[in-house]
Amino acid sequence: MADTKSGRDEQARDEERRRMQRDISEARERGDEPDPTADPPTECHRRGCSEPVAFSVTERYQEETGAGAVEATAFLCVDHTAEESPANVEDAYEDYVFHVEPVAAVGGD
Repeated sequence: MADTKSGRDEQARDEERRRMQRDISEARERGDEPDPTADPPTECHRRGCSEPVAFSVTERYQEETGAGAVEATAFLCVDHTAEESPANVEDAYEDYVFHVEPVAAVGGD
């Protein structure tokens, strides 16, 4: 079979598809791993806000660069949590996640 530009392009697309499938599989496997147990911050993640943390907000989505799944978590006060909504819905995929969880009060209150 002759080496043609269209053949090389097809091979490149196939390799990219395989890489993306591999990245997704690896991300799924890592999703089962427990996160390192670190104490959450005590103040809201938003700049200029010193209110106590009340919730963690997590979103998992596909990175625009094609680098695979990205998971971002922010620890927010009550007011800033109320302002949150999914920001990457257009990049939603099978394992897309957006969830809000309460954080235990600092000092065990």
